[in-house]
Amino acid sequence: MNKNITLYRPTGAKELILIIDSGMKYFPPRLYWQPIFYPVLNFQYAAEIAERWNMSDPNSDGVGFVTEFEVPEEYFGKFEVQTVGLKHHQELWVLAEQLDEFNRQIVSGIRVSKAFVGSKFVMPEKINDILK
Repeated sequence: MNKNITLYRPTGAKELILIIDSGMKYFPPRLYWQPIFYPVLNFQYAAEIAERWNMSDPNSDGVGFVTEFEVPEEYFGKFEVQTVGLKHHQELWVLAEQLDEFNRQIVSGIRVSKAFVGSKFVMPEKINDILK
């Protein structure tokens, strides 16, 4: 029996809109200065990033989202789990040129599981529609 592994990806509003535009199926290509895509292995770590980094980054729009999705366990096993801080700070390092293949492995789409919204953020209608 095939088993899937749940992964999480913290995002800001701009990245989430690109995910919405894909039909909630794909993560957008990395920008030229982003050589690696970092999905994380647990909700706690994703929520920390979304709340502490995405919301408070001076270049952000004061919001952070946690998305979640599944990939087949067999595909997940092709990556080495990286621990980058505390024991629960675990992530995969997916090279930017591997992202198309990674996206094709996503099972049943991408969902938003948590939103951290600052008081000055105005929710775009496109995002508001998927949070209902």
